Amino acid sequence: MKKIYFLSFLGLLLSANSFAQKVAFEEYDLSNGLHVILHQDNSAPLVTTSVMYHVGSKDENLERTGFAHFFEHLLFEGTENIKRGDWFKIVSSNGGTNNANTTQDRTYYYEVFPSNNLKLGLWMESERMLHPVINQIGVDTQNEVVKEEKRMRYDNSPYGQWTPEVFKNLFKKHPYRWTTIGSMSHLDAATLDEFKAFNKKYYVPNNAVLVVAGDFEFSSTKKMVADYFESIPKGADITRKEIKEDPIIKEISATFEDPNIQIPAVFTVYRTPAMTTRDARVLDMISTILSDGKSSRLYKKLVDDKKMAMQIAAFNYSLEDYGAYIVLALPVGKNTLDDLVNEMDEEIVKIQTNLISDKDLQKLRNKFENNFVNSNASVEGIANSLAKYYMLYDDVNLINTEINIYNSITKEEIRDIAKKYLNPNQRLVLDYLPKKANE
Repeated sequence: MKKIYFLSFLGLLLSANSFAQKVAFEEYDLSNGLHVILHQDNSAPLVTTSVMYHVGSKDENLERTGFAHFFEHLLFEGTENIKRGDWFKIVSSNGGTNNANTTQDRTYYYEVFPSNNLKLGLWMESERMLHPVINQIGVDTQNEVVKEEKRMRYDNSPYGQWTPEVFKNLFKKHPYRWTTIGSMSHLDAATLDEFKAFNKKYYVPNNAVLVVAGDFEFSSTKKMVADYFESIPKGADITRKEIKEDPIIKEISATFEDPNIQIPAVFTVYRTPAMTTRDARVLDMISTILSDGKSSRLYKKLVDDKKMAMQIAAFNYSLEDYGAYIVLALPVGKNTLDDLVNEMDEEIVKIQTNLISDKDLQKLRNKFENNFVNSNASVEGIANSLAKYYMLYDDVNLINTEINIYNSITKEEIRDIAKKYLNPNQRLVLDYLPKKANE
């Protein structure tokens, strides 16, 4: 029996090592500015085609929020050569799956097909880029879809308003102060011409990266990419204004009442630097120390030992221009939100004061190694990473080297970065409360 377990473990280890091998890729530009990245993996007969556009909610007009997320939906409506309502039918009937998602910084579309349908995936994404049909029927349909999504995810979901409340209080100038879902009144007020103008500006080849990852042959794939995408007209150059926030020098206090909850929560939130910085990566490690798993400091202290919290979390919400370092807790019994904040602060002060042990540093590095391997464990995940590292980090090879940055982070850096960013006078404290019965 021990031999069987050992062989199973060895198999898993060898599998992990194979996934951790260097991700080979080729990248080049078409004449219209479209960046192309190819990653070949012939181990399974699957191929991912994906396009990431450098447009998110931060690119919206203050009076027209929600456009980028709206387009995530709208660009599935159909094209000049794909009838309205047929997009998902075509994908599923050809053995594929597809999806899309939007953040504050970018929008991502992808399909996963059997490799003999690579041509179909490329054609569909070229159709989305070149021939989208943007008409009033599609706008009205997706308006209702987005409204329902907002009701489900934000308005009627317990704790669904924490993201809007955190970001509107943490940011005063930067467009990160509104959420990707945006304002329904803004979408209602928008004209068809405004939607067309947004598409013309942002969903163009010179604002996008195309990734093909999986089972394909290079020369024929390059020819198909050229055939389907080279003729798409280049868009006008996009200029983005750098918007800087004033430093937070005094604790910000905010309160929100949610009719969908019975147990309050508290959020302590610190504005942090861009995802591309070394500091942001150090903050990722601090999050792991505080709340990743049942052996983490906050979980062990507040949930297991003192039984003061029913839930605890700390994470670095990292974005292209800034980030938000968030620590949250839900109390148990008569413990107050202030009690939880004091306990959370105490653990942060320990990190700011005392170096973590060599053993804890190695444990951190092991966790990040594992996450790194898992993120590249499928061609779908690799396609996403390749697009992200090109679009938001300007360095595709981070898919192979970012783990070296994490592994080079020292105990002293962890202490010093905690001191630099995680202080009471640099944060927002949001008391997230049940709505009073008489209101």
